[in-house]
Amino acid sequence: MDYSKSGNPKGSRSTLRGPDHAQKGAPKAVKPPRETPEQLLARMKAAAAAKKDPKA
Repeated sequence: MDYSKSGNPKGSRSTLRGPDHAQKGAPKAVKPPRETPEQLLARMKAAAAAKKDPKA
């Protein structure tokens, strides 16, 4: 019996990736700078104050 023909077929080896995946030689993705802990704390305090006082 030929066991090499049993099972699922093998997928192609050179499949193209999705459009969001950078290909070889593509420019690096530019990410926005991360938020500092001080900025995060200020944003959280502002959100809490806005939630506490609906008039503002």
